Formats: sequence, structure tokens, C-alpha cells
Amino acid sequence: MHRGLHGRGGLFDTDPPGLASRLVGLRPYQLRATPYEHADELPFVVFAGGRGLGKSAVLAELRDAYRGHTPVALIDGEERQFGGPPAERPVESWSPVGQALTTVAEQLAEPVTGAGRIGFPRLAAGLLAVAAGGWSNRDVPRIRQEAERILLLNETGGGRLSGFAGRWVSKVISKVIASLSGTGPVIAPIIEATLEAFAEGIGPAPRRLRRAAAWYRDYPNAGGSPKLALILLSRHFRAGGDSRRHAERYLVRALLADLDDAYAGVMQRSHRRGRPLVLIDNVQEPAGLGILEPVLRDRADGIADQVVFFTALRGYAHPALRNAGRRTLPETARESGWTPGTSPSSRALLVSLPPLTPDDTLHIVDTASDRLGATSGGTVVPPQLPHATHRLTGGSPLGITLLAESARQNLPQGAASLGALLTADVAVHEDHDGRPTYQELLDRLVPGGRLDELTVLAAAHDRDSACALAQAQLPDDFGASGVLDLEERLSAEGWPTAAGQFVGDPFLRALLLLRLHHGDRNHERWQAVHRTLIDHYDDEDPHVNAHYRLHHELALGKADFAVAHLRDTFPRTGTRAWLSSLVFIASAPYYHAHDPDGRDFDGHDHRASVALGHTDAAQQPPDSVDAVLHLRVRRLLHAVWQLTDPLVLPDPKVTERLRFELEQLSNLRPAGNALLWRASRDWPSDALAGRPFRIPGDDDENGDGGR
Repeated sequence: MHRGLHGRGGLFDTDPPGLASRLVGLRPYQLRATPYEHADELPFVVFAGGRGLGKSAVLAELRDAYRGHTPVALIDGEERQFGGPPAERPVESWSPVGQALTTVAEQLAEPVTGAGRIGFPRLAAGLLAVAAGGWSNRDVPRIRQEAERILLLNETGGGRLSGFAGRWVSKVISKVIASLSGTGPVIAPIIEATLEAFAEGIGPAPRRLRRAAAWYRDYPNAGGSPKLALILLSRHFRAGGDSRRHAERYLVRALLADLDDAYAGVMQRSHRRGRPLVLIDNVQEPAGLGILEPVLRDRADGIADQVVFFTALRGYAHPALRNAGRRTLPETARESGWTPGTSPSSRALLVSLPPLTPDDTLHIVDTASDRLGATSGGTVVPPQLPHATHRLTGGSPLGITLLAESARQNLPQGAASLGALLTADVAVHEDHDGRPTYQELLDRLVPGGRLDELTVLAAAHDRDSACALAQAQLPDDFGASGVLDLEERLSAEGWPTAAGQFVGDPFLRALLLLRLHHGDRNHERWQAVHRTLIDHYDDEDPHVNAHYRLHHELALGKADFAVAHLRDTFPRTGTRAWLSSLVFIASAPYYHAHDPDGRDFDGHDHRASVALGHTDAAQQPPDSVDAVLHLRVRRLLHAVWQLTDPLVLPDPKVTERLRFELEQLSNLRPAGNALLWRASRDWPSDALAGRPFRIPGDDDENGDGGR
């Protein structure tokens, strides 16, 4: 794989062949044939997942792997060209689906090894009928421009209009000018000119065109007349709604029929290897759904085709895919296991792309490290960087790739942590200036507006606390309805939920909180958000919600309240519950004051100093408490706070101190000795391996009951 994709072998493997090889019938980047897994009906493959999982990269890799070997087309449903008609084209004669079909056909038409261009006469005839619905004799230049683009779909020779096509354009223009209508559409004259041109001449090309015209005879209520069929098609398209969807279904069918025609006959099949390939990114958008749904319906109705569809869906579900088969990519590595049912949606196979593994992350960071070593004069890559990168990103291919690139560019400049790599500028294109890595990531993970609002709500823990933040920190017109809208959007785009967090994905939440902290020079918004949440949990119930309130106190740099709470509850709270409370409170983000350029005032993370006991001498525990326990809890809190911070590389000295403090606490708590001892073993290794801290006993039904 030329792009260095990792963790996608189930799709691209060649020996044994992966899913792409088995469906296309060709191995990626090769002309070597592979037996078809589905010789008759193919699954319509939909890669599912949230933003950043590499769906677009997979489709781009598939295009590169098969381009030049078999016809292939790639479109993105979110492209601007599918958002609305050109300024001069009437909306009633344009749709995202029509634009998508034109774009797909233009790409599929390109010649491949051993075979020439593919012509699309059926599709061209239908698209001309649709376009004619927006033509009048006042629009001659536009008519010529639109007609020539559509006519190129007919050409099987080169990439320019032949003499036949040129004569056809002249005939159309003459018909338009001769039309009696001064302002209205000229559909009938255009269709007459098309059919007359299709009937002209002798030889293979005119015969192909005549077959294409005859194909429309079966259009409903056409009575076997191609002319009436195309007039009805244009009329239905202009009507909009279900009538337009009916017409678009026939246009999709025309594209597939033209492709089948290109592979018909012994001679054609001998020159064309594999199956044609259509790739659609963001298939949930109108341009994508308008192709997906007709294909599924026709396949369910027994109208077969031999086109391989690989598409990408944002999220993990869609009403049009209700009964689709579901697999993970690794499950399809050797066999898809797909069998169609009776419904149209059962003709689809929903394949979820898993996050990358720690080993994949290691390989990506190693690749960046090799490039760094070749250019930096010996800059050393921290050995903990791959594990820490995987912990922060959760295996997001986008996150890992951009962080690895930031490391390549910024480690020589002194960036020493993931937080520094995120705030440092990264140039993703050589001809563009760099900008902070976290901004680059958020623009790709949260496009389409509401980023400012989501940045504030990232500090919330549930809907109620999000509403409290919205009321205090966001415009009046946002309110509870805005909270619900963002909640729905996160779910629709495939972001996971998590108990105790409004933004469930830890990587996205870390990026949003980083943006919140750097949003203003004096960090006033950061402070206001956390104070709002402190007040919210004080008003709710300060005793029940103590760990939430202390979490936000700690985010403001105030550790004394958390130390006192953990110290006082240690003797009387179940050990498992106490450890859970410790981990949650210490998961507070550590975004202390920075200068305007994003650097610490003194360049030092003070948590390590506290955890290692360097500040103990300056402490004065309250007279009424056990001073040894107080200082031990203080050191432990700061150790956990730093080691669970996803933006900091784990410090081996702090991990050893964590082990020691937990061991000592286990001596003070005989009833909970076993759980504290297990934590002293598990947590340091979890920190160094980039894993979340496991609460001992959570997976043990025979634990000590929380003691």
C-alpha cells in the first residue's frame, strides 16, 4: 500500500486475498486475477465509523490501487459541486444525483490497460433530457457547454468531441432556435434531435446509440416510445419529490446498464479484467444516497449489475441500511459472510473500521522518527511517545498521523510532550503555512459550525451540567435545545458515549478542552466554565457530587480541597470506591497559566515535584489531621494526575513513586490491602503502556465487596 495505511489488511491483503481483491477480481496495484467471492450478486459495501477513522484514506487508496487497471470513480458527497446548481442553471433541471452520475461516468470512461474508453449512451440520453428541462433559446452558450459535457460521455475514442458529437450539438442548437417557445423549456426538440442523431449512420457506434435509445422503451407509461419515455423522465425530474427520485432511479440504472454493455460479449470480457469500481465518500449525503438507494432497490428486485461499490458512511447506522449485514473489517479478511435477505437494505454490507492498534501506532511513529532522524541531526524520539500517542488518540488514524507529523517537525524545536506537539504548528502541505496541530485536527473532526459551543460543553458531564453551562456561558438563543442538537449530532456522527462525560470520546474531549484553554490570553473562559460547573454541583448536592466539584477545582489548580476529601474519606470509604474517586478527580485537565505564545511561565510541570515529595517541607498540614497520611495522599493525587494526563509522557520516576505510595497506603488499610496492593502493581504498568488505569476488583465478582 503506497500510502502506508496500517490496520487495513483485511481489505488490501493479496495473499490470501482481502475483501477488495475478492470483490473486484483483481489484486490491488496488480493485474493478477483473483477468484470472485460473490460471482452473482455483490454486497454494496459501506465502511462505517466516526470522523478520523480513515474512511476517506481507504477510499483514496482503493482508487490508487485500481486506477488504470479497471474502471474506477471516486466522489465525495460533501463536495461543493453537489451542494447546489451552478448560478445559471435552473434548480428544477439539476440535482446532486444527476451531478454525481455525470462525475462518476466521466471517471469511469477513462481507458484502462488493454481496453479503451467506455461510452455511456443511455446515461447521456437521460441526462440530456433532464438538462433540456432548463434550456431555452435565450441560453444558447450554456446549452452548448452543458450538451458538450454530456456528449463526451458517449465518446469511446479520445477525450474530445468527435465529428458525430459536433454535428449533434449543431442539430440541437438549430432545434432550439427554431423552437416556438421564447422563454420556456425546449425538451421535445432536444429529444427529437437526440433520437435522430442516434439513428444516423452505420457501424458499431450508431448501433450502440440506437440500442441505448431503445432501452428507454420500458419506462413506465411510455408505451414503447423512447421519445415519450425521455419526455416523461424529464417531466418527472422537474416535478421534484418522489417523481424526481423515480427519474433518478432510472438514471442510475442507465449508468449500470452502460457499464454492463461495456463488458458484454466474449471480446469485451477478454480485454477487461476485474469489475468496475465506484467509490463514494460521505454516502449519507444526497449525492450518495441517491445512488445507494436505487442500486439496493434494483438488486432486491432482481435487476442485476456487476459493479463493485465501496462507500463510506459517517456514523454506524442509517435508515437506508436498517437490515444491512454487519461485520468488522477483520471479520471480512478471508470471507465476507454476507448473504442478502429480501429487503433492499439487506443488499448492503456495513463494515466498521476499527481503531488502529498500539502496534500500528508504533509503526506510524517509527516511520516519522526515521524521517526525523534523517533530517534533524540526531534528535532522539522519546521511547514513550508511541504508547502515549495511542492512549491520547484511542487509535484514531487521523490523530496518530498528524501527531507523528508534528513530532517530525517539532521535536527538533524542543517540543517535549504531546501537549506541546498539539499546540505547536504543523504544516500538512508544503505550500501552506503551519498552524497549531490541535486546530488542524478539530477542523477535520468537528466541521460545519458549533465548534465554539461544543468547546464550552466539552467540560460538562451530562445533559444537566451541559445545560447549566449553556445558560451561563453561551448565547441566550442556544439554550437547552442547542444542547440537545449537539448531543444528537455527536451521536449521528458516530462519536461514542461515556458515562460521566458530555463528549464521550476522550481524544475529541482533550482537543476541545485544549482549545478552551487557549481561547483567550488570560484563560478567562476556561476559569469561568469550571467555576460554573463548581457552582452547579454545589447547588445540586455538594455531598453526592463532591467528586465532580473537586474535579473542576483541580482543573483550576486548587488541589487542597481534593487532598482533604481523599484524606478524610480514606478510612471510611470502600477501597474500590475510593480508588475510583481518586482516578476521576485526578482526570481533571491540567491546563495551568501559559504565556500568549502557549508556553508555561516557568516551563515546568509542578505535579512531578509534588508527587516526588520535593515540596513536602513547605507544607503545613492542618493540626487536627494525620500529617503522614495527608502528605501521602497529596503526593498520590499529583502522581495520578500527571500519569493519567493524556497530554504528558509518563515519567518513570513518578510511576515508581506511585507504586511506593500505594504500597504504603495498603499497610494503613488492612481490609482493603489486596486492592491497594493490586493497584500498586497495575497502575504503574498501565501508565507506561499508555492504558487507562484499571480499578482493581471491577472485573472480579469475588472481590472484597469494595473494602
